[in-house]
Amino acid sequence: MGSVRGGGSVARKEQYLVGLDVGTSKIAVVVGEVMEDDELDIIGIGVSVSKGIKRGAVVNLEAAVESIKKAVEEAELTAGVEIDSVHLGLSGRHAKAFNSRGVVAIAGRDHEITREDVKRSIDAAKAVSLPNGQEILHVLPQDFVVDQQDGIGAPIGMTGARLEVNVHVVTGNVSTTQNIVSCVNRSGVRVVETVLEQLAAAEAVLTSDEKELGVALVDVGGGTTDFAVYEQGSLWQTGAVMIGGDHFTNDIAVGLRMPIPEAEKTKRRSGCALASLVDEEQTIEVASVGGRQPRIMGRRILADVLQPRAEEIFHKLWDEVRLAGFESSLHSGIVLTGGGAGLDGMPEIADQIFNLPIRRGLPVGVGGLTDHVNNPSFATAVGLVLYAHRNQISNGHQVERSILSRVAGRFQELFKEFF
Repeated sequence: MGSVRGGGSVARKEQYLVGLDVGTSKIAVVVGEVMEDDELDIIGIGVSVSKGIKRGAVVNLEAAVESIKKAVEEAELTAGVEIDSVHLGLSGRHAKAFNSRGVVAIAGRDHEITREDVKRSIDAAKAVSLPNGQEILHVLPQDFVVDQQDGIGAPIGMTGARLEVNVHVVTGNVSTTQNIVSCVNRSGVRVVETVLEQLAAAEAVLTSDEKELGVALVDVGGGTTDFAVYEQGSLWQTGAVMIGGDHFTNDIAVGLRMPIPEAEKTKRRSGCALASLVDEEQTIEVASVGGRQPRIMGRRILADVLQPRAEEIFHKLWDEVRLAGFESSLHSGIVLTGGGAGLDGMPEIADQIFNLPIRRGLPVGVGGLTDHVNNPSFATAVGLVLYAHRNQISNGHQVERSILSRVAGRFQELFKEFF
């Protein structure tokens, strides 16, 4: 597990869990402390401007290492502990995903399904040929089928001659993953686990009811917009649209002729993705290039620049969801998260395009410094800590208790990933 070394006393390895979100715009580190009642408190946060990383890939190793170091050091300072290992979020930009099925015979004399049988079925489901340069990151069970009876959450102890499992397999680019892990290691901390960012963000912002009824998580990052579709408590589709918050910034810089750093400030301060929400009389001051004097212009003009890009993101996303056949499955609607979800007007324009319930996803399920992470931009970093904590619990003393829980929760805890 991601861990820290306490400043004065030796702490249990499991006491601290650290999430590291390496994004295009920012690096975020979150330190969680596992309390005696197994609740999770956020005790440290570190943020730095991301340099050397673009769309989840390393483009300048030294710059990336320095950015990660800075965020880690800030998190250590706020937590009062020394971080030695982290759980790392991987961008959906280089991930590929598909659904697969594994089938095995139950050979025992009484045909009772064991944990080993479940493991064999999942091994069979992931025994697929991968393109060169791809490796499996996650194998996530969706449901099981015992002798044609489908929709089974936890088949252990049931009787049957044939066991099938449906899984969602996520693969990643080997060299991209190795480079980002190398950057983190060079910054002085060890990567103990890599987690797809959508999975992490979902851990922090989605409810079990939403996952059960059908929901799409949309994580608007700096370089990409990653998404994940859940139905019946399971993950069925993941992907990424190659547009993110930085595209909004570039549009402002070009459209309003201002330096990119100023365009970013203007977006954060005054941006709105839906022009009809902006009062025509409202004005803003915008910077100019080449040392010229700032200008005064209508805020509606800024919204007119941003709205087409927001529409493009959501239309491309909807195309992906429709192509996979999930457009009528999203009964809980869309949950927007990530830094780009904080832009004014994003939920409203999403509502117009999807005609579904829309909400912003803020991290929940943690205590401690909640005020500091109560923002969509911290969904992945907080989710990484929650993901690690849940797996720690399911691998430990609470596995048996999970047998009594809901079907969705059952196999997610019992069968974290068999890879």
